[in-house]
Amino acid sequence: MKKETQISYEYFKNSSELNDIEKQLLERAKQARENAYAPYSQFLVGCSILLENGEIYAGNNQENAAYPSGLCAERTALFWVAANFPNVKIKKVFVVGGPKEFHEKNPPIPPCGACRQSLMEYETKQNENIELYFSSMNEEVVNVHAIKDLLPFYFDATFL
Repeated sequence: MKKETQISYEYFKNSSELNDIEKQLLERAKQARENAYAPYSQFLVGCSILLENGEIYAGNNQENAAYPSGLCAERTALFWVAANFPNVKIKKVFVVGGPKEFHEKNPPIPPCGACRQSLMEYETKQNENIELYFSSMNEEVVNVHAIKDLLPFYFDATFL
């Protein structure tokens, strides 16, 4: 039996189409991106997270000469939020990334698989969708309404 999965998403040509909180999240992610430590890849990523209490926190990618020891922006921000606000729900995550040398043609940069899985863990934990926005520096934006939309066959505690 053949089954299909469809992903519903919104596309914004530029940030003028975003609402005020989304614009604020974009700006915070862009600011965080500027402080990324990426001397090896020269690929800078920033991430901002909106909590249900209205607070916004940000993180960026942190590389290491021993490549597996680095951490993506999404997980840097996510793990900090989870460690400091373990019972506060995450409402929105905004990711902005691209090469240090900005190119107008860079597409919106989605989270890697490890970050999708990590985000999914918290979406499952809070039993509520986390909206995800991802963008390039040219402010073209893609929005999905739940992490599970990007990871439909996710692994969670029910398999353990």
